[in-house]
Amino acid sequence: MNLQPGGEDEPDINLTPLIDVVFLLLIFFMVSTTFEQQSRIQIELPEASADAVAQEDQAMEIIVDAQGRYFIGDQQVINSELKTLKAAISKALGDREGIPVTVRADANTPHQAVITVLDATSQLGLTHISLATTRVPD
Repeated sequence: MNLQPGGEDEPDINLTPLIDVVFLLLIFFMVSTTFEQQSRIQIELPEASADAVAQEDQAMEIIVDAQGRYFIGDQQVINSELKTLKAAISKALGDREGIPVTVRADANTPHQAVITVLDATSQLGLTHISLATTRVPD
């Protein structure tokens, strides 16, 4: 008969199922979350009936408001001359080459302002240019 107390095993808690559940919840929320791109510069995009194309993360965004002023990111370009716009775009590009450009022009923007942006980007060798629109409700 053994009267000495034996070494009791400490309870072992298995965290693997808990980690699996947390990862599944994380994946579920990442997939089901929608991200809406908003800008502080208020523009009304023209409408189109085509489906939206996915944007790349490193795309440069050039915004043209209703008065024909240019914004690269959140920075306003000093004036609307082609030379100034090209200098601002090349400064924002830095050493990156061939990145896609998204032009977000207000629906009431003068046509010449959009053509100036397209001209400046093509002179700088940027060929992947897209124009942002809003989808027409069905």
